[in-house]
Amino acid sequence: MKIETTKMSSRGQIVIPQNARDELNAEEGTIFVVMAKGDTLILKKVETPSKEILIRQLENIAAEGNKNSDRRGIKESEVVDIVHKFRESKRTK
Repeated sequence: MKIETTKMSSRGQIVIPQNARDELNAEEGTIFVVMAKGDTLILKKVETPSKEILIRQLENIAAEGNKNSDRRGIKESEVVDIVHKFRESKRTK
């Protein structure tokens, strides 16, 4: 890890030195979480999943939901009524 310095512009922008970008495998459009406390600023690279991974994850969630509804004997046509009843029960508590 090489330590380098950078300078903030009048618009609050900083340049992440090339060595740090290379180590992070960060390129234009990379998203970071920014945390500040006292005189310390931390940038954490956020990994965003690809469209294919998101679709696969949503398909897995849907399959799990279908399995649970089948196990409980809930039909798709009953879901709206179940949601309304649940919301109503939350309002009356």
